[in-house]
Amino acid sequence: MELVWGTCVAIDGRGVLLRGPSGSGKSDLALRVIDAGGRLVADDQTRLAREGSTLVAAAPDVISGQIEIRGIGIVPVDSVPRAPLVLVVDMVPVDQVERAPDPGSCEYLGLAVPLLGLAPFEASAPIKLRLALTSIASI
Repeated sequence: MELVWGTCVAIDGRGVLLRGPSGSGKSDLALRVIDAGGRLVADDQTRLAREGSTLVAAAPDVISGQIEIRGIGIVPVDSVPRAPLVLVVDMVPVDQVERAPDPGSCEYLGLAVPLLGLAPFEASAPIKLRLALTSIASI
């Protein structure tokens, strides 16, 4: 098992780990994904476990089902206990998003996971996540 700093959401049952420093937009993007039908897996810290050739994301028990919203505090949200991790997204400033990036990856527990960078505060960020998942599924 590995504990990583990041927020994880599930879109159509597939986990997306959002990484970035405090204030970078992880929870903001997660809220918009949840509003569009996604589900929270974990906010701020995500437990990763390897199950065969699959990484599974889950929340530490103490924060399960909760998200921190700046200006409001910690609140309960619709969540799932776990999801297979299929994509990692780094929160980057809009001027650092590559127009047509080469496929990237990162590694957790000896398994490679596709990686991309997105500007989390763009209105299109949640749909970009859905489209990225679609393109991963077709590879």
